Amino acid sequence: MIPFPFPSPPADIAPPGRLLVLACSATKRADPGYMPAIYRYDGPLWQTLRATDPQGSMARVAFLSAHYGFQDSAVPIANYNSRLTFELAKRMIAGGMTTRWPRPPSPRSPDTWGMHPGAEIASMSRHGREPFHDIALVGGHLYLDVMRAFLPGFIRLKGIVENPEVTEINGPIGMMRRDLREWLQRGAPGNAS
Repeated sequence: MIPFPFPSPPADIAPPGRLLVLACSATKRADPGYMPAIYRYDGPLWQTLRATDPQGSMARVAFLSAHYGFQDSAVPIANYNSRLTFELAKRMIAGGMTTRWPRPPSPRSPDTWGMHPGAEIASMSRHGREPFHDIALVGGHLYLDVMRAFLPGFIRLKGIVENPEVTEINGPIGMMRRDLREWLQRGAPGNAS
């Protein structure tokens, strides 16, 4: 159980170089207002993440969402209900590093909403001073397609090293939870890669 009011997101004490990109979750806390994504999402993989790494010491965590795009898990988000479709995944891939998410509510609105993946990875990697070298991509097939497509852009922006170690976690939920736990534990203090 997560206490209310919500604690600050886990401290940025993860070992340098480890990045977990986790698909959003259909199961979300319904609390009103905004809260950090790491607490808003409440599906099995997010529960495994919080139980295995409650201090945020094993990896930096980002998420991929049909509504919010690619973001740091510390970003406060509202409750929402959007599903990643094949068409939306294609649009995200085509938009690459420079398309902002969430999209403006109206096509006539200025495109100043949200954040684009390039800016987010730059911030998370301290503008290339601490690039990631050990990456876990976790989610369903469409999410993995988008995550994979973003990797070359992240490398060009120096947020990820050339030829990173990339682990993909997909399959039955029990196996995904086990594999996520094992990947996180490899980054535990004393086990850092």
